[in-house]
Amino acid sequence: MTAVDPTRLAPWAALAEHARRLPHLAELLDADPDRFHRFRVEAPRMQLDLSRQRWNAAVRADLIALAEAADLANARRLLFGANRLNPTEGRAVLHTALRAPAGERIDVDGISADAAVHSALLRMRELTDKVRNGIWRGATGKPIRDVVNIGIGGSFLGPALVCDALGSGHRPTVHFLANIDGMEAARLLPRLDPTRTLFVIASKSFGTLETQVNARTVRAWLLERGVAPEALRRHFVAISTNVAAAAEFGLPEANLLPLWDWVGGRFSVTSTIGLPIALGYGFRTFERLLAGARAMDEHFRDTPFAANAPVLLALVELWNQNLLGTESHAVLPYARALELLPDYLQQLEMESNGKSVRRDGTPVTTRTGTILWGNVGTNGQHAYHQLLHQGTAPFSAEFILPLNPGHDLDEHHRWLAAHCFAQAEVFARGRAAARAQAELEAAGMETEAAANAAPHRAMPGNHPSTLLLLDDLAPESLGALIALHEHKVFVQGMIWGVNSFDQWGVELGKTLGAAIHAALADPGRLEAISDATTRALIDTFRARGG
Repeated sequence: MTAVDPTRLAPWAALAEHARRLPHLAELLDADPDRFHRFRVEAPRMQLDLSRQRWNAAVRADLIALAEAADLANARRLLFGANRLNPTEGRAVLHTALRAPAGERIDVDGISADAAVHSALLRMRELTDKVRNGIWRGATGKPIRDVVNIGIGGSFLGPALVCDALGSGHRPTVHFLANIDGMEAARLLPRLDPTRTLFVIASKSFGTLETQVNARTVRAWLLERGVAPEALRRHFVAISTNVAAAAEFGLPEANLLPLWDWVGGRFSVTSTIGLPIALGYGFRTFERLLAGARAMDEHFRDTPFAANAPVLLALVELWNQNLLGTESHAVLPYARALELLPDYLQQLEMESNGKSVRRDGTPVTTRTGTILWGNVGTNGQHAYHQLLHQGTAPFSAEFILPLNPGHDLDEHHRWLAAHCFAQAEVFARGRAAARAQAELEAAGMETEAAANAAPHRAMPGNHPSTLLLLDDLAPESLGALIALHEHKVFVQGMIWGVNSFDQWGVELGKTLGAAIHAALADPGRLEAISDATTRALIDTFRARGG
């Protein structure tokens, strides 16, 4: 597709004019008592309250016009069929095919993607059933009790999010080993019985550095504890397309599940990368996750822009960042089960759209990507909300609250909801100094003292936020939530004109890291490092015994 410069599209000027004229959010809310219903969007397993965004019907209409001018409808059509939406790598983008119903044929370079997916799902089901039913056993004949996923980035964040959200108490127990920091492996491995642990190496190329270092460490740990080399295949499976590298590691092709180059890592949780979910919670649970994602896919594909949850979520955040000048986006899940959601979305959004050139290589003319951060529920209120309420940095926020929390502690959930709704209101409305003074005087404070105290209790408000009410924390809802944000990223990338599906920005550091690692191990390689400060750091590290 042709890359666009959104600032040259006709609706951009109208949006800029809206941004200059719009009043404070409190005024918008007060002017329309029915605003909640006018800006409420229904989607599978959720509803979005966009009434506390700093926009009105005219802004919404012009944002939709911007999407139409950027040819989003055609891009959306391509996403659900044969495409080359990743031009810098010459690849198709088909994560939607991972959850497409059987029989919905999608061909990529003469290969039936849907057939490949359903064949992989069948193998995934067979493997899952063997492990969970005790048929797959370790080297000493004992059934598997623990599963360790060895992967990083998209091979870690999505499965970890879903497993954490689904909760504990499952068998086998699922663990994650991602970081190259040895402390992670040093803390995990002593808790495991090597004869009853299955390791899943999740790496499309079977060459990701962190994953390979951890996999070698685990293999050595197994061998040191008496697992014979020929029995390692009872303790390892892999998700990869590199059969030769897996064989060199000691894994037969029968122990490999495929992953395709038309599935980007950060879009892969509904692929075979979701194996830990199936192992820990059963294949039916994984199927339910796929069903939720499919429902959101169909909503995104078939719903007009004016009622389309991913489209509107993307447009309103683009409006906040590019036209209203917000500097970051806080994701605030009011659910302990979604604690890892901000981490997952950081990769999904920042790795996808953190680009400075458009698909045709020309420089972008607007800010792209979103600096995204956040933490769970009321914890944040006792930490960074002070800055949000009274600091000077403009931001937007997304609150997420499950209506059914998955427990019967009703009073806890009422308090959680009360805090969530209150924070959203204060972000929007704030509190003027005059009101703060009046409240202090009403509480009995003298006028002069109240006047002096009021500025310290005033809050500017006018911070836009979305409140996402999730039906529950069932697998279907988690799948829909993930797909919602996948499509949000796609919409923003298409309007900005960037390629949301490559990540060349991470490659240079990897290459340089390999050269520095060689110099840390061998002083004779130090001259290959051109940066004087880096050479000094290497010397300092080595002098300390590194």
